[in-house]
This record gives sequence, structure tokens and C-alpha cells, in this order.
Amino acid sequence: MILYQLNCDRQHSFEAWFKDGATADRQLKRKTVECPSCGSVKVAKALMAPRVGKKGNSREIAPIEPPALPSAPVAAPAGKAAVVPAELRQALIEVRKQIEANCDYVGDKFAEEARKIHEGEAEVRGIYGEATEAEHEELLEDGIEVARVPWVPRGDA
Repeated sequence: MILYQLNCDRQHSFEAWFKDGATADRQLKRKTVECPSCGSVKVAKALMAPRVGKKGNSREIAPIEPPALPSAPVAAPAGKAAVVPAELRQALIEVRKQIEANCDYVGDKFAEEARKIHEGEAEVRGIYGEATEAEHEELLEDGIEVARVPWVPRGDA
């Protein structure tokens, strides 16, 4: 699985998982990838920084593998929100369980704690929490690797 940062023609930025790079390219060319903010299918890969090696004094964090996602995209009718298929919903529930089991919740201090970890001022570990759009963009601009995860509410689980 590979995670790409994508942009739509209306300047919305979002992330999406694909089986591999070829699958991503094929789905983007066929316009089967839809912007979750506006529904546009004019979507392209954004520039992304390559993942670089860790500092010599830091320890490796085991990556959380995303569960298999449904193979067929589900498009919403024009002007209506997409209905999350049961398979996708279950995959997102599983992602949430894995994150909660393996990472520390830092609440609205996410950006601050991510920066401390990146700068070696805090223990290297997986964290999750909330960040504003501006905080998220600043972290990315500073080369701090973060990702947004669609969070399925507990009441829906």
C-alpha cells in the first residue's frame, strides 16, 4: 500500500491509499478518485518529500499497516455526500483501533508534541490528536511527517 497527497482542481488537499503507484496513476487517469471536500474528479498527485533516513540517536517506530480497502470506488450522486460502504467503514474502524492501541493520544497538543519528537526534545513514539489546518501545513512545510486519518466516530463503530 502507498499513501499519496492529492490536490483537486479547486485547491483542496487530501490523502489517499492505493495498492501501488501504478494503481494510483490508473485511477487518477480514469478520474475515479473523488475529492472528499467538493466531489471534483479533477485530481492530481501533489509534490511530496521523500521519506529520509532516521537520525542515528532515534529508534524506529513500527509502521501501522492500513487494512485492505474496497477495490471499487464509490461515487456520490452530484450534490450529495458519499455513503461510506460497509467495507470501507470497517477498514476505518480497524485503523482507529490500531492507532489507539499503538500510539499516545496528545489531544490538541499534537502539533507541539510532533515538533518536539522531530527535534529530539521528546521520546520518539507514535502519537495522535488534533491539529488545525494551519498547524498541519506548518508541520509539513517543516519536513515533519504527519498524516490525517478519517476518524470513524465510536457511536458508528
